[in-house]
Amino acid sequence: MSEKKKSSGIRHTRAIRVAQSKHVPAPPPAPAVTDRITELVHPATYAQMDYYHRLGLRDRLLNLPVMVALVLSMIWRQIGSATELIRVLAQEGLLWVSPVQVTQQALSLRLLSFPAALFERVLMDVLPLVHARWSERLRPLPPEIAWAQQKFRRLLIFDASTLDSLLRKLKALRGLPETPLAGRIAALLHLAARLPIQIWYEADAHAHEHCFLDRLLGSLRAHDLLVFDRGLLDFEWFDRLTERLIAFITRPHSNTVYHVVQVLHRSAVIHDQIVRLGSSTQSSCIHLMRLVEVLYRGKWYRYLTNVLDPEQLPAETVVALYRRRWRIEEAFLVVKRLLGLAYLWVGSENGIQLQIWATWLLYAVLIDLSDAVAAELNVLFDAISVEMVFRGLYHFTQAYHRGAAHDPVPYLAEHACDLAILKRKRKPKVVSPTPTGP
Repeated sequence: MSEKKKSSGIRHTRAIRVAQSKHVPAPPPAPAVTDRITELVHPATYAQMDYYHRLGLRDRLLNLPVMVALVLSMIWRQIGSATELIRVLAQEGLLWVSPVQVTQQALSLRLLSFPAALFERVLMDVLPLVHARWSERLRPLPPEIAWAQQKFRRLLIFDASTLDSLLRKLKALRGLPETPLAGRIAALLHLAARLPIQIWYEADAHAHEHCFLDRLLGSLRAHDLLVFDRGLLDFEWFDRLTERLIAFITRPHSNTVYHVVQVLHRSAVIHDQIVRLGSSTQSSCIHLMRLVEVLYRGKWYRYLTNVLDPEQLPAETVVALYRRRWRIEEAFLVVKRLLGLAYLWVGSENGIQLQIWATWLLYAVLIDLSDAVAAELNVLFDAISVEMVFRGLYHFTQAYHRGAAHDPVPYLAEHACDLAILKRKRKPKVVSPTPTGP
């Protein structure tokens, strides 16, 4: 690499100085918190060292375990610049890395060139562990989830989201007429656990959700139940899922053409019927579908599923499960706003992916902690505020240093009301006699 290109690359990666660069980083978390992150993530980093060497990477100072510790700490502690990260590393150490001196140039070049695939592989190693921990805990489940888990292999949600614009602080971007978006991410989440099954990235911010379909299909198994929005409404896609014995729930467009084949149930507030999608003059769906219509507050809402048997999937359960599709929107909100994926450090595709995989890794750690608090309180996960669990760790750290607490889970559970970890119950509203709202 020429000196000119190297200098440009260093300036480019110094976009780590994001909008909050003057923000003072969060104080170091209590050892019990770092131990929890270390327990989940550190073994996975060493499990990838063989692949690290196969990529031809040397055992230098900024190796895989060190880089994972640095990037995770930068996100978790909201460290807003490379300069501050280097300072914290030298004075305190980060996670499993003892204090060490590195230069900003070395760190900037490493962030520019370090293979993002290594971070992705660490994430994929950690996910089965947190899924296993979720399945071992005892806590109440919503009735629709408890029902559906007995009927289907896995309950899943899928959606895609556009990443925010790259920051204008990047010198390489200041001359552009418009600030480019950073790309798109798609997520396949376990509906009940809210933990990722797979995450995908597309550099083209304008790519349609359909570009993820082949990869999504490769992650699905027979007898899964997939919930997705009408952005994926496509008759050929419906047939592909049906032929692979993959159940789904979605919503049709207002102008979706269909004709009724059989009426299963009809009342003042619910219409449940078997339909043929499409028309004779246009493309149609090969397989029959089921259309559930529900009257809620004076408006009819419609849902599509390829589960034709109402004994396996009652109409009320169809509606209740689709409502849970919004949990993936909440996951994107946590990842992008709470954990900072809305603030991209670098303009290179590799650097963006480093941040994506590291942020989802911390999301999995945070969801695992929040679920442990729900189990401690024996409440629905829905009753727990993930954001306030994250913010409550500051108060746990203070209590830890006073000798008043030693484990974050019982501490957060004990102070769940004071710290607003338990969501306030909404006052019930008077609604129409619909079994559940859409």
